[in-house]
Amino acid sequence: MYDIKWIRENAEAFDRGLKRRGLETLSSSLLALDDTRRAAIAKAQAAQERRNALSKEIGKAMGAKDLALAEKLKAEVAALKDAGPALEAEERAAVEALSEQLAAIPNQPHEDVPEGADEHGNVEHSLHGEKPEQGGKRLIGVNQPKEHFELGEALGQMDFEKAAKLSGSRFVVLDRQIARLNRAIGQFMLDTHVEEHGYTEVNPPLMVRDDAMFGTAQLPKFRDDQFRAGEDHWLIPTAEVPLTNLVRESILSEEELPCRFTALTPCFRAEAGSAGRDTRGMLRQHQFEKVELVSITAPEKSREEHERMLACAEAVLKKLDLHYRVMTLCTGDMGFASQKTCRESSSCSVCGGFPARRMNARYKTKDGKGPFFVHTLNGSGTAVGRALIAVMENYQNADGSITVPEALVPYMRGVTRIEKA
Repeated sequence: MYDIKWIRENAEAFDRGLKRRGLETLSSSLLALDDTRRAAIAKAQAAQERRNALSKEIGKAMGAKDLALAEKLKAEVAALKDAGPALEAEERAAVEALSEQLAAIPNQPHEDVPEGADEHGNVEHSLHGEKPEQGGKRLIGVNQPKEHFELGEALGQMDFEKAAKLSGSRFVVLDRQIARLNRAIGQFMLDTHVEEHGYTEVNPPLMVRDDAMFGTAQLPKFRDDQFRAGEDHWLIPTAEVPLTNLVRESILSEEELPCRFTALTPCFRAEAGSAGRDTRGMLRQHQFEKVELVSITAPEKSREEHERMLACAEAVLKKLDLHYRVMTLCTGDMGFASQKTCRESSSCSVCGGFPARRMNARYKTKDGKGPFFVHTLNGSGTAVGRALIAVMENYQNADGSITVPEALVPYMRGVTRIEKA
């Protein structure tokens, strides 16, 4: 969400940011809408001021016993009063037209974000470990590595057909040790972020209202990717929504910042925009679990917090001894509300004050200045199902069994290998 005053004062920079995202310039059309809004407000104010002035003139006319003049002035007041609803409607329509346009515009990218049209423009940020098939220490003796769904189905502990009978496509039933491994991964990640990284654990609602979805920019643009829950609620697509909205419509003190929240929750996505993609396996499901990281910071700290969050997400992958890379997403591939995103096994985004304006989340400095809009960040810490895929595929053995990573053995009550039951 943008401040139209900022756009008016920084039209060239605003349009440059849109061009970098591959979009058309919009400052002229937005400022024209704002001019219409200003004119409507001015017209309504002028009418009200005229009514106030007439009321005084009526009093004087009555005091002077000039009844003819008083009646004339009263008629003008009545006409202005009759015109009031139309003027209010005109003002309301102008405000709504501008707000609707502003709500549909994505965030401005940071200057250091690489330009590109799609995922092919992403740039490698860092690389950790070796791919097992390229000399890594695992998959020794595995001539033809299997994908996670092949492994899970062969072990009899991952069933997509049963899930389809229950719920349709893009669901899975996990059971026995793979179900336990899935739970272990989520609990391990949550414990790591709370005990080692200082995040506050939260158990948030799984259903939120329109305002919360609007606050983190799931609405209105991505309405078709969400699941509606009755008339007044939505199932959360990620815990980013309730965690970030914990500070909505509030004024924090600078001493309270940064706020760091984490949660392990089910997540629900319609995946309307991914028809035909990743239809085999667990990669793109309607229901999945994720450990979410959210930070609320002062503006000057958001870049630093982004690097910290990324390091926290990487820490769990390193503990699982997984090969991964971090990619800086280009302007054409990053999310609607993001200023900068680093992603692959995890996704960490700095959003600046963009969601804060939508939520009206602010803070005051130590010396009482403000309030100013906070900056928000969110990241996967990480997606449990995707980590499960990585563990299964990277820790598979020649006989089809799966070795449990050392970090997860305590969460598996000592089980070190998953085998066919």
